[in-house]
Amino acid sequence: MSKTQIQSGSVTVDGITYDWHLQREPHLSDDEGWKGMTIALSEQGAKREAHMEFPAPKRLLKGLPRGRLQLDDPTITRCVRSALAAGWDPMSRGRPVVFTVDAEGN
Repeated sequence: MSKTQIQSGSVTVDGITYDWHLQREPHLSDDEGWKGMTIALSEQGAKREAHMEFPAPKRLLKGLPRGRLQLDDPTITRCVRSALAAGWDPMSRGRPVVFTVDAEGN
């Protein structure tokens, strides 16, 4: 029996609902080496996204099989709080804002 990995969803933080989806899986970049996964966050009805970049899993750096972090509601909630604390304004216009977080979303 295989375990399915969630690739999108929504979380409610402080009474506001945020949608998220997996933007990019961990991958090997020609010029930068291993890059971690990226998720895109957006407030429902808002215009500007935040892209949260996670570090590459240590197993990839050691040459072990591919894989990525499990995405759950507490991790996504920490990502939303981190982006808001760093100055993300979902109601503003413009390109997505990119934030780098640790493996736990902080």
